[in-house]
Amino acid sequence: MTNETWLNETLYAEWGQRFLVKRELAHVKSDFQDIRIIESHLHGRVMFLDGVVQITEADEFVYQEMLAHVPLLAHGDAKRVLIIGAGDGGVLRRVLQHRTVDKAVMVEIDGEVIRLAKEHLPAIGGDAWTDPRATVIVGDGIDHVRQAAPGSYDVIIVDSTDPIGVGEVLFTDEFYANCSRILTERGLVVNQCGVPFMQAEELRETSLRRAKFFPDVFAYVAAVPTYVGGFMTLGWAAKDAGCRHVDVAEIRRRADVAGVLDTTRYWTPEIHVGAFNLPPYIGMHLPRG
Repeated sequence: MTNETWLNETLYAEWGQRFLVKRELAHVKSDFQDIRIIESHLHGRVMFLDGVVQITEADEFVYQEMLAHVPLLAHGDAKRVLIIGAGDGGVLRRVLQHRTVDKAVMVEIDGEVIRLAKEHLPAIGGDAWTDPRATVIVGDGIDHVRQAAPGSYDVIIVDSTDPIGVGEVLFTDEFYANCSRILTERGLVVNQCGVPFMQAEELRETSLRRAKFFPDVFAYVAAVPTYVGGFMTLGWAAKDAGCRHVDVAEIRRRADVAGVLDTTRYWTPEIHVGAFNLPPYIGMHLPRG
């Protein structure tokens, strides 16, 4: 099989994963990044940004469900949700599964990601793109949080690349200060914080930054097969520590009211609560006190 083409992920210099390419669907250099979508043999279609796997059709449900359902159900009364990044539409779709959500605003800096996802990964965003509760903005999430009015949102979900390149500005003091300002009094923000077995500094540094502006800073975990290296952490910063300590029965009740109970493939009320029980090798990177 001399014509085999393998695509190697370039996240780490000394270690990684590769995909046998069935066919390449798109390869575009946008104004912000290199975007590549392939069809693989085992994981369905796969999107790479700057050589790093962002999403695969096979396991996207793990990441998207945990990034969307956990903060919304932990809050319990989230009506207005801001999503930054997430150009594939998967988080937007999960947020809009909550019939209790009145408005979801998504701000993605790279319109090419949205265009290519709609064309080549249509099942991931589904009907979210045309939901009347959705507002999709091609623009800078930093500017959006800078200009939004105080108390504009109940939950902010940041689905960005790692803090390099185009994603770097989403991990600054100014950004988290503005997130706190535009959130309601029980508001919270979650964001991907990498795989701490390989990227511990990402969790440690962003947690310290968030702790300057939020009284409750923590993380929760999700096992996403193609985010190699063990558990992925999702960073948590809340104004009300009570949001993190809701029991299984109440989470189940809220999920039922929202219409998401028994619709998921990874998230459950038990997984939700358990995800905050961190192994010591991860918990050691969170701020003390």
